[in-house]
Amino acid sequence: MFEFSYLWLALLLPLPLLLLLLKPLARQQLSLWLPLAPISEQQTTVNVQTKLPQLLLWLAWLFFVLALMRPTWVGEPIRITQQHRDVMLALDLSRSMEIEDMELGISQVNRLAVSKKVISDFISRRSGDRLGLILFADHAYLQAPLTFDLATLQTLMQETEIGLVGDKTAIGEGIGLAVKRFIEAENEQRVLILLTDGQNTSGSLTPQQAGELAKQQNIKIYTIGLGADVMIQRNLFGSHKVNPSADLDEKTLFDIATMTGGQYFRARSSEDLEQIYQNLDQLEPIANEEQSFRPEKNLFFWPLLLSLILFSCRLVLVKERN
Repeated sequence: MFEFSYLWLALLLPLPLLLLLLKPLARQQLSLWLPLAPISEQQTTVNVQTKLPQLLLWLAWLFFVLALMRPTWVGEPIRITQQHRDVMLALDLSRSMEIEDMELGISQVNRLAVSKKVISDFISRRSGDRLGLILFADHAYLQAPLTFDLATLQTLMQETEIGLVGDKTAIGEGIGLAVKRFIEAENEQRVLILLTDGQNTSGSLTPQQAGELAKQQNIKIYTIGLGADVMIQRNLFGSHKVNPSADLDEKTLFDIATMTGGQYFRARSSEDLEQIYQNLDQLEPIANEEQSFRPEKNLFFWPLLLSLILFSCRLVLVKERN
């Protein structure tokens, strides 16, 4: 639809008429109209030649005022998300993530394969949020900074491999690096989802110290402990049951989550892990506050151009007449 930004400037339209009325009567050229006198062809030509420059001047003024009123074409409303969450994903890449105590369909797979699949599904559902990826083992490493480009984040997630950043588990450094990136991003909606299958065995920062830093920065941490409780191991002497998650430090993970206002989750299977990330979608829903705006296109230059053309034509006619 068309709109005028300065509609009140339409009051300028009768300004030339007011100026004519205010001219001294002595300077006005009065003409006598004889309604019963025959009009000759010469008189008609003179009248047309006299009125045409005036008509062009009036039209030029009309389009000039229209240009001043700033006509604008306003398009359909476009809605954009007003706020978003910054969600950092921290993934354990220690050597224990190679343990094959998980299932995908009918296949027995390791913990990393299940984690990559479930986290990728989670990423695909977070359109509108800004996500990042941290990998930690001997040390923490920023695999992907906070970004809205979820397709690139998915690619970087699939490229993760065990041994990329060492063999141990630096949980504290993973949290500390996330805190640093959140501070640089300057967003109030801060969530860290940390997945690990062990305990802190590396790094210069303990999980408790890192948790305190996160609490001070209002960063909510959700921790996930991954690993089955029972696994059958076979050797030359037969098979026996073992607990592949014996090294999982659930107390520390629970304490970190609790002190920051988050939760601790235990995933013993791929189904558990999928359910946990679906629960996280509900606990931290995508921001739905939207702000709408209408695209505007200024059209003032068209009436301004017409005004200049008409005024130029009027000047040419007056010059030829003189």
